[in-house]
Amino acid sequence: MSENCIMEIAKNRKKKIWKSEINDIIRGSCGGFLFGIPLLYTMEVWWIGSRAKPPMVLLAVALMFVVVFLLNRTEGFKKHRRNCPPYQSITDTVEAMAIGVSCSAFVLILLQEITPTTPLKEALGKTVFESVPFTLGVALANHFLGDSRNPDAQAQTNSKNNQNSQELSATLADIGATLIGATVIAFNIAPTDEVPMLAAAVSPPWVLIILASSLVISYGIVFEAGFSNQQKRRQQKGIFQRPLSETVMSYLVSLLAATFMLWFFQQLTFNDPWTIWLEHTVLLGLPATIGGAAGRLAV
Repeated sequence: MSENCIMEIAKNRKKKIWKSEINDIIRGSCGGFLFGIPLLYTMEVWWIGSRAKPPMVLLAVALMFVVVFLLNRTEGFKKHRRNCPPYQSITDTVEAMAIGVSCSAFVLILLQEITPTTPLKEALGKTVFESVPFTLGVALANHFLGDSRNPDAQAQTNSKNNQNSQELSATLADIGATLIGATVIAFNIAPTDEVPMLAAAVSPPWVLIILASSLVISYGIVFEAGFSNQQKRRQQKGIFQRPLSETVMSYLVSLLAATFMLWFFQQLTFNDPWTIWLEHTVLLGLPATIGGAAGRLAV
């Protein structure tokens, strides 16, 4: 075999490794958002994290490491075979914790709970305590949500897609699933004081950033993370059944559900300015959109 062929094989193998690694990170991050987003809208956790002393923060990190390590020994968020060597589980655990901490820090910054003026000790405590459900979500992503990116699953999906229902029925099913998922996640958040508190701290440009982040996370969960039925999502027939149009449509449905819940719990009234409606709805729309994405995965 020539030297060029060997180099080409090595290059392709390296590309596959990087592609698999990136897919694992995306899937783990999306699993973290699905499991961890409700707790990020809990002010008690913000306060506990901001007041936590360094020994308590270290204890939280240690306990999180042990739990995630045990989860990685059974399944984990990567496509490793079970009973992999302990050192592999350790590296996967560190990576899962890094993803969880990064995701929780990102959302805390997005919600303005961490700003450039936040003391380092307070920011670290909030991030560590909020990262616990995120990291568990990362570790459990592959176990509970599965991975559809394999040839056999794709072949099964393609055969089933020959029996797709009519476009209108598929679209109505998606809307219903989005409403159910959005309600399940956001219903416990809507009546609390967290949304008004967060809305008071955001500026109009920041609202646009939250909106864009909601769309990106929703798209990633449904179309990029490799969860179960993902190939089916791409091939299902419907009025809005293209990835971008479906993401936008589902986001609008999630915003509608968020608006109704805020009005239902009297967090918004018809006497409030439209800017208040917009800020509150977009802030609750983030968890509602993540719930809607999870609902669509179940269709």
